[in-house]
Amino acid sequence: MKYRDSDRAIALSGIYQAASLVQQVARRGLVNADSIAANIQSLFKIDADSVADVYGGVDGVAPGLRLAYRQLSGEETRDNELTRYLLALVQLERKLNNHLERLERIKEGINTIAARLPHFPATHSNILGALAEIYAENISQLSPRIMVSGEPVYLQNNDNVDKIRALLLSGIRAATLWRQTGGRRRELLFVRRRYTNACRQLLDDLQHNR
Repeated sequence: MKYRDSDRAIALSGIYQAASLVQQVARRGLVNADSIAANIQSLFKIDADSVADVYGGVDGVAPGLRLAYRQLSGEETRDNELTRYLLALVQLERKLNNHLERLERIKEGINTIAARLPHFPATHSNILGALAEIYAENISQLSPRIMVSGEPVYLQNNDNVDKIRALLLSGIRAATLWRQTGGRRRELLFVRRRYTNACRQLLDDLQHNR
């Protein structure tokens, strides 16, 4: 299947969105309900018809698209913490791809959790806790370990820890999607304009269709 710049932009924006949501939970203990839902639900969209469908449509990743555009275009000062999370997620995904047993355990775990979705929303603490456990058991031990910075009062809250780990797992999912669509780390240095143009076009299309 041939992927377009827009597909890679959506996948990359999914990583940005996951990283930003982690940052929000760690700093403020708050997170946009719609955004976290799109990211968590992406973990269960294994056989989606398109990259956009992984997030329930482009609208599901709109915050990530706006963030990717601002960060890659230089419209706002680069957020070094956010960039650190993003690059670590990309590195972790590549490393995880070489651990077939871990990948199989993650897949089985997600399939087991998916059976609960008819009874619980994707953002229910029951679901987030189970996803967090998958991350802790299969990814936390790999390097680079993602050290999340934030306010101790929020980072010591168990529900927030579960949200952060579940969101990091969704970031790994987005990084997998980005790699599968042809995304490469060097592109973030040398072909940023292609990403910013694709993000801008997707955002313009969203605005036009509203």
